Amino acid sequence: MSELKTAGDKKMKQEVFLPDDYSPAEDEPFMNDRQLEYFRRKLIHWKSELLAGSRDTIEALQDGTRNIPDVTDRASEETDRALELRTRDRARKLVGKIDAALRRIDEGEFGYCMKTGDPISLKRLDARPIATMTLEAQERHERREKVHRDD
Repeated sequence: MSELKTAGDKKMKQEVFLPDDYSPAEDEPFMNDRQLEYFRRKLIHWKSELLAGSRDTIEALQDGTRNIPDVTDRASEETDRALELRTRDRARKLVGKIDAALRRIDEGEFGYCMKTGDPISLKRLDARPIATMTLEAQERHERREKVHRDD
């Protein structure tokens, strides 16, 4: 984002205009203000969806506490609740990764591989905006992880 200086010499971020149909393109400068704003909005929207889902789960779990006499039905409900809690735990971890990606945007590090420093492809970032490595670096990392796991 562009920065403006105010009277108090504090830096304020200038609003970036982003058309509704905007999509990052390879022919524009990498991680320009528009691309950064596009990914910021995408991440914030994703985070708000996850948090809304968590609120819904909490409400459902609070409302769903009931005494079910049939053992099979009770077991089925407990299994559903456990699955929902596991899903929410995954969402909680994802929110942490989204927050980290938003920090990288603020720090000017978003879009660049943490291993190689190379730009991460726009297609990869659009599909997975929390990506921290290029596809090649991620594949190398996973191969090394698999080798060490097999030991």
